[in-house]
Amino acid sequence: MSDSEFDFIVFGATSFVGKILCAYLTEHYSDGSVKWAMAGRSATKLEALKTELGEKANLVPVIVADAADEQQLTAMANQTNLIVSTVGPYALYGEPLVKVCCETGTDYCDLTGETQWIAQMLDKYQAKAKASGARIVNCCGFDSIPSDMGVLFLQEKAHEQFGHYCYRVKMRVKAMKGGFSGGTVASLLNVAKEAAKDPALRRTLTNPYALCPANHPFFARQASNNKAKYDSDFQQWTAPFVMASINTRVVHRSNGLLEARYGKNFLYDEAMLSPSAFKAKAMAYGLGAFMVSAAVGPLRSAMESLFLPKPGDGPSPDEQENGFYNMHFFGETATGQTIKCKVTGDKDPGYGSTAKMLAETAIFFSQHSNDEKDSCTDGGFWTPSTLFGMPLVERLSEKAGLTFELLTD
Repeated sequence: MSDSEFDFIVFGATSFVGKILCAYLTEHYSDGSVKWAMAGRSATKLEALKTELGEKANLVPVIVADAADEQQLTAMANQTNLIVSTVGPYALYGEPLVKVCCETGTDYCDLTGETQWIAQMLDKYQAKAKASGARIVNCCGFDSIPSDMGVLFLQEKAHEQFGHYCYRVKMRVKAMKGGFSGGTVASLLNVAKEAAKDPALRRTLTNPYALCPANHPFFARQASNNKAKYDSDFQQWTAPFVMASINTRVVHRSNGLLEARYGKNFLYDEAMLSPSAFKAKAMAYGLGAFMVSAAVGPLRSAMESLFLPKPGDGPSPDEQENGFYNMHFFGETATGQTIKCKVTGDKDPGYGSTAKMLAETAIFFSQHSNDEKDSCTDGGFWTPSTLFGMPLVERLSEKAGLTFELLTD
């Protein structure tokens, strides 16, 4: 689809993160180097967004399409190489667009962190995507680019230094400052709601290999890190990390798509570092209480009405600007050699940094031909690291405010 009208279309442009993404693209790519358009279901809201973005957005085309209208979605897909979706919760609104992209051969990427939805899409549309040539890449924001690309970076450096990949890797969040939007909270609550009434879904959510290719060879028992623990490799206490449930699944899928490059018994887990056992336990109990409450209808409703952000709400511009994250990775080879690195972001992880990651990933995705890719390029469902490889690490470092850096003791 190289002769398409647009390099990519931002679908869900008027969502909370969609607005931030469009503002970034307008500010940095209004020179004509990128051909993009804004899309959503309300022409009025799209025009209001253009006005809000100022003169630089005057020439950005607007496309009206409803997430539930396959005819409109197909017409949109036929105009572009790639669709970038910010319309969530994806389990509620995301399937029709994925279906259309897989049928039309249109590339697609999104921000979802919903493991159960990705698993359903894999089951339903992997064969169609392979047949049409559509490349589907979920999790192109804070979940799960820093984790997925961080593991890739660490493993490539380990192979350069030692001649072997690490058989075990762990990620620990050293520091992070940011907030949640109503859309993200809605996705978390929807997962809890669905899991409470579906035993099969609960099994999917607890399976570390839920997103791995069919007939994968992985059976190693993975650490759950759902309680406070002392980590001897980092010599600190750890608490659960809310994004670990999706990030670990993406990393294991990457290993599967790479034909177990890191080993059939590869171990990977994530947690947050804590300065004390007391704080680690308090964080673990707090997260556990939230998830239990989210699964109980009356408690969930009470949280939504009393203190959780509503859809469309989220961190202020100042909070986005002043946010950051610092994630440390530790790896060990089968012969006992160890290596450490860190991945940092210079904005609020879920929004300021995510918007830049998604924008730069979309530009890289849409403008690079197959022979310039570092890895697999056939149609199907990929992960960021398996489709884009180290060239995306370089672009994110140059353009998106991320750093990938080896550490020494």
